[in-house]
Amino acid sequence: MQLKQHSVLPGFGLGLGYSLFWLCLIVLLPLAALVLKSGMLGIEAFWTTVTTDRVLASLRLSFGASLLAAGLNAVFGLLVAWVLVRYPFPGKRLIDALVDLPFALPTAVAGIALTTLYAPNGWFGQLLTPLGIKVAFTPLGIVVALTFIGLPFVVRTVQPVLQDLEPELEEAATCLGARRWQIVRRVIFPAVLPALLTGFTLAFARATGEFGSVIFIAGNIPMVSEITPLLIISKLEQYDYAGASAIAVLMLGISFAMLLTINLIQWWASRRPGLAR
Repeated sequence: MQLKQHSVLPGFGLGLGYSLFWLCLIVLLPLAALVLKSGMLGIEAFWTTVTTDRVLASLRLSFGASLLAAGLNAVFGLLVAWVLVRYPFPGKRLIDALVDLPFALPTAVAGIALTTLYAPNGWFGQLLTPLGIKVAFTPLGIVVALTFIGLPFVVRTVQPVLQDLEPELEEAATCLGARRWQIVRRVIFPAVLPALLTGFTLAFARATGEFGSVIFIAGNIPMVSEITPLLIISKLEQYDYAGASAIAVLMLGISFAMLLTINLIQWWASRRPGLAR
């Protein structure tokens, strides 16, 4: 007689049921309602709504600024994580705590603070204005805000990987005659690449839907510095719920496609630890 095998962890069936129920309640049902609401327009009206010049301009700005900000965070977040892990220096704990400041700071407060700093009469703005660099109320200000709120995602994702990376590997490579750049390229970078891609993905996802920290510094000029979330809010204020849902569905589809692509690249990189060789 064959004995029935039981899972080591009890309550798997009940736990799985609750997990699926909660996922449907919090994620799938709102998304389904969004798609159904936009479907009320019909295919022709939907296409007309999402292909206007104003919508396309806002999409280009939102996704372009998000990609640029996530790329900057991938570079400088890796550098910050490396310094925090590898070098002792005075005030290290304070700097490490400041990395999490964008998590704790309300986004509206962050937007007001950045606008105050980068306005033409602000601390940084008054230094940049004579150079012909205008940050506040321009697309550049949007990139600055998105970089600010996305930095912790990269640092906190890469930092544990660097802490677990054994220094003996670098010492062994040095003994074998590898130069410093070769060690970085062939030992360190392949180890942190999956985590770096994860941090990049999280920073990009956060930046795509960011609203509070952007509206104050962007200037919100249509066709110039208007992001898609603000355009959706404008549609809602005009009681154009179907139009707002259509733009949101388009943004959701583009975001899902880009995140899926990044996750596939991350999966491929984790399967090939010797990628950078």
